[in-house]
Amino acid sequence: MAIRNIRVDDDPILRKKSRPITEFNDRLFELLDDMKDTMYNSGGVGLAGVQVGALRRVVVMDVSEDRNDYIELINPEITEVQGEQTGTEGCLSLPGLCGTVTRPNVVKVKAQNREGKWCLYKGEGLKARCFCHEIDHLDGILYKDKLDEGEVLYRTDSEQ
Repeated sequence: MAIRNIRVDDDPILRKKSRPITEFNDRLFELLDDMKDTMYNSGGVGLAGVQVGALRRVVVMDVSEDRNDYIELINPEITEVQGEQTGTEGCLSLPGLCGTVTRPNVVKVKAQNREGKWCLYKGEGLKARCFCHEIDHLDGILYKDKLDEGEVLYRTDSEQ
C-alpha cells in the first residue's frame, strides 16, 4: 500500500469522466488500498479514483469521527435523493479552500464492493453530502461548480 499524489484543481484529469470498473482483480484492490491510505493520510473523508489519477469509477469514504466506517464504492450510482441541506464543503483537490453548496439531505446509492457484489447504501447529512461530492468527481464535476448562487470559494488556512 502506498500514499498517492492527489491531483489538484488545475489538473485537467479532474474534469474527465471516469470509466466503469469491469475487472475485479489485484490491480483494483491495490488502487482501493492506496486510496484508503491516501485519504486517511490527507485527513479527508472521501476520495475518488480520479483524484489520484485513476480514471476509474471508484470511491473510498469514511465520514465517521472515530474513522471506523470505511466504505468502498465501485461503479456507484445515486438511486434516490430526499430533502435538502446547505453547508460548507472542501476538497482534497482544492486545498485550503471551501464554499457553500446545497445538496440532498438523504441519498441512496447502489455500488459494487470489491467482490463485485451490488450493495445498497444510505447516507444522511455529511454522509449524503460525501456520496454526492465523490460521485460528482467521477463525472468531472468539482464542488466549486455547484456553489450556491452568489457564493464564492474562500480560504480556510492562514492565507485568508
